Amino acid sequence: MVQGIARFFTQIVHRVLPDPLIFAILLTVATFAMAFGLTPKTPAELVLMWGSGFWNLLAFSMQMAMILVTGHALASSASVKRGLAALAGSARTPAQGTMLVALLSGLACAINWGFGLVLGAMFAREVARRVKGTDYRLLVASAYMGFLTWHGGLSGSVPLVAATKGNPMEKVIGLIPVSQTLFTGYNLFITVGLIVMLPFLARAMMPPSGQVVSVDPALLIDEPVEERVLGPDSTFAEQIEESRLLSALVALLIAGYLVIRFATKGFSLDIDTVNIAFLAIGIVLHKTPMAYARAIAKAARGTAGIMIQFPFYAGIQATMDHSGLAGIITNWFIEIANVHTFPLLVFLSSSVVNFAVPSGGGHWVVQGPFVMPAAKALGADLGKSAMAIAYGEAWTNMAQPFWALPALAIAGLGVRDIMGYCVTALLFSGIVFVAGMYLF
Repeated sequence: MVQGIARFFTQIVHRVLPDPLIFAILLTVATFAMAFGLTPKTPAELVLMWGSGFWNLLAFSMQMAMILVTGHALASSASVKRGLAALAGSARTPAQGTMLVALLSGLACAINWGFGLVLGAMFAREVARRVKGTDYRLLVASAYMGFLTWHGGLSGSVPLVAATKGNPMEKVIGLIPVSQTLFTGYNLFITVGLIVMLPFLARAMMPPSGQVVSVDPALLIDEPVEERVLGPDSTFAEQIEESRLLSALVALLIAGYLVIRFATKGFSLDIDTVNIAFLAIGIVLHKTPMAYARAIAKAARGTAGIMIQFPFYAGIQATMDHSGLAGIITNWFIEIANVHTFPLLVFLSSSVVNFAVPSGGGHWVVQGPFVMPAAKALGADLGKSAMAIAYGEAWTNMAQPFWALPALAIAGLGVRDIMGYCVTALLFSGIVFVAGMYLF
């Protein structure tokens, strides 16, 4: 049955889902139409909101580009290739390989979402290389499916922001400690449940042997080692460029910064921490500064989708927020809620808003002012209400190509190649999310 559902959605996606850039443009048009029809804003005001917000995600776009290139460069080092190859070698059959990718990705995303996205895509490539007869599309989809666990893990932005002093909701509802969000029975059930379920779901979606789409061998060609061996007539400039000492100094500087930061502010992983750690490890593994620079240059070719699409989502998010459209959509669900149905309706509203605002932190800013006061007035669990916002965002990431771009760039696939499998994962993971919120 699962295999048939996956095949059905794969066929539908191939026919109707456009390129992610076109998807972003169509969402822009749809957001304008809804904002014009449902809010008192004029077309001129909406255009100004959109244009003013177009560059709001520049810093975030750079963060995502950096996690892509530093992760890709790290994966291209000889040491990491050997490690991933050894792990991939433990899979003897396509089923084992597919399940291993889903399991590793789910675990890694629960630790840190950026790390998990990159590691999952890198590992999918290695399994495709080692395990013959594996469907490459499903491998990469399994890597992305692990992203479902991130909001219930250690880097979940909504629960972490809700527990942080100075966040937008502190004056309204106070702080929500992670003991009431991340470290609860329902979140443990959902996160562990997803980690356990996803490998079996991925296995159930495996196509028949006659329909397997193997990886294009060109995607797996080993690139030449970036380190250069200098001759006796090399210049001083060339010797400096290929100096292992400089790489070691940079790595030591970064390591010192991380030690001091963790010692003074506590151990916490965010996207900047992951990026700088990836950079330090990568430059050491590539041995010299210029070897690392050459690896980065090759990795940067995959950032085109991030550069062109993320500004459109920034414009959409600004339009949704400043026009009041996000609040209207959220209130549609809140107005029919009671204390028992509130988490589910918040979850559903967040899943809808996610198509236009695919950002966990963005959801807290856009939906928090509507959801959390309502939760307080109804007497609903504040921690569970905050997590319902987070879960809705994580859930419909399986149908929203925004976050798949870094993984797809590493894997060398397009969004239509994996989204049918991801939509199937959305259907089955929804059962886990809802069950967790209502059984605990």
